[in-house]
This record gives sequence, structure tokens and C-alpha cells, in this order.
Amino acid sequence: MEERLRMSTWAEALRHFISQADSIGIMVMISGIVGSKTIHTQDWRREQSMEKMPFHKMSGAGNDFILIDNREKIVDEKNLASFIKNVCCRKMSVGADGLILVENSDSVDFKWRFFNSDGSGAGMCGNGARCAARFAHEKKMAGTTLSFETEAGIVDAEILGKNVKLKMPDPGKLVENESLETDDGMLLFNFIETGVPHSVVRVKEIEKINVKRLGRMIRFHERFAPEGTNVNFVSSDGKSNLMIRTYERGVEDETLGCGTGAIASAIVEAVKTDAESPIRVTTKSRSVLTIYFNRKQDVFSDIFLEGDARLIYEGVLSRESWDY
Repeated sequence: MEERLRMSTWAEALRHFISQADSIGIMVMISGIVGSKTIHTQDWRREQSMEKMPFHKMSGAGNDFILIDNREKIVDEKNLASFIKNVCCRKMSVGADGLILVENSDSVDFKWRFFNSDGSGAGMCGNGARCAARFAHEKKMAGTTLSFETEAGIVDAEILGKNVKLKMPDPGKLVENESLETDDGMLLFNFIETGVPHSVVRVKEIEKINVKRLGRMIRFHERFAPEGTNVNFVSSDGKSNLMIRTYERGVEDETLGCGTGAIASAIVEAVKTDAESPIRVTTKSRSVLTIYFNRKQDVFSDIFLEGDARLIYEGVLSRESWDY
């Protein structure tokens, strides 16, 4: 009994020492009971946190995401792609279209890293960016106006209750009316970079489109190799209102919404029909995204994306959620 008590007291003291040592970044030598080895305290803390990892599940216009506060580097980088792929797998784990790590920034409120459900990274995701902004606000990292780092540049955001309005990076040059040979024959598409590559195909009867089949054909077409492209099928009422269905690269399926796809589709609509800002885009989820922009001839700037960013639930990932 006394021996067990001494062991418990020793373990508590060790844990306390390690937590204190980590704050000044020293190495801790541990020997005796567990054998002689050197452990960096941050690695030790990461191992502990990876057993029970807090997360938020959020949705933006039907795109759902797992968000993790990674400011303390609790996620293991060595097996990151496998971790993401497994926790994003529906029915086997939490399931999501993507995963977002929110991290420290030296210049703005925070930095994000965005990953598709297959574990691949992406420079931008409009729906995910709105969720990240609201997540940071709810976690007291930032106020109602904030800025954060992405691979596509600095994104500014304004929290509007359950909605978020983002100032997006300026888009690339629009390529219009290119033809593409597919198994279904020739089709016309438009192409533009809105943080990630997007093809836009204008159609009349959007509900009849086999998005997964035709979207996959275009996404993997040699014209877009090696990166590939996201594919948006769009119909218009001619009054600045669009319907959109999107095949997303990295998810490799139709999703219920895509923010950067909505921006790409709005820009194409403005060029084709002279539609003025703002343009409302109704997604597969029936959520509406509003796109604001300035236009001088065919040059677009001051792009804003507004839409919902809903907190679905908070939870804790156990190791069994990804270690299978």
C-alpha cells in the first residue's frame, strides 16, 4: 500500500515537472521505472492529447468540417494524412468533407490549414473559411472582425451572428468557352482560380445532371492534369440568382455546397449576362451564398462571400476514431 502511494506521488510529481519544463522548452531525462530514455516534453504532451482530442463539428452551406484547435500542436504530423482520412470517413468515424487545423500566427489572429477528406491539402475553401472564422470567435481567439492566414493569402472576416462574411483573395484570369471532349461528347466550360481551380459548366436542367459521373470525368481530364479541377454545374434565372451543384476534388463526390465554386460561378454569370453584384447562389443543401464583387471590364476584385457557419456539436475524439 505504501509502495503504491509512493509510486502515485512520484508519477504526479513527474507530470507536474514535465508540464513546467515544457513552458521553458527543456528536455527531460526519465529513467528507472520505465527504463532510461529521453522524451521531449512537447512530444509527451502530444501523445497524451492524442488519446482524447477535443473537436468541433461545423457546417457551412452543407459542407461539413471537423475543426481542431491545434495552437498547442496536439495533432501528430507524422501520420497526419492518415489521421485526417480516417476521422473524415463517414460511418467509420465522425465523417466530414474536410478537416481544419486552427493554429497560431505571428501576424494576424490565427492561421489555418485546410485538408480535404482524402487527406490532401487545399489552399482555400470558402465554406470552411467561414466556419474557421466563427470557430476562432467562439474560442475567444478573435473579435467580430478578424483576419487569418491561408495558403491563398490573408482572409478578412466579419462575424454576423450565425453568418460570416469573408473578403476573399482576388481571383485569377477567367478562361471562357473552352471545349472539352468527354465520353458524353463535346461540352463547353469556363475556368477560373478562386483560391483553388474551378470549372464552370452552364446547363439548363440542373436537376437532370449526373454530377458524380460527369464531374469525375471533367475533374480527372488530361486538360487539368496533374492538379485536377473542381467542377460546377450552374443554371440561372437571369436575375442574379443561380442554382449550383458541385463535384469537389479531394472529396471525389458531389457535395451539398462549395463556397469557392459559388464565387467562380458568380463571376462567370457576371461576364455572361452582365449580372450585377450581389449574386445569390443556391446550393444543393438549399443554403444561399451571397457573392459581392467589384468589376472593371473583365477584372474582378473585392470579392466577398457571405453565408452560414453553423456549430453542430462539440466532442472528443478517442484514439479509436482514427486508429483502425
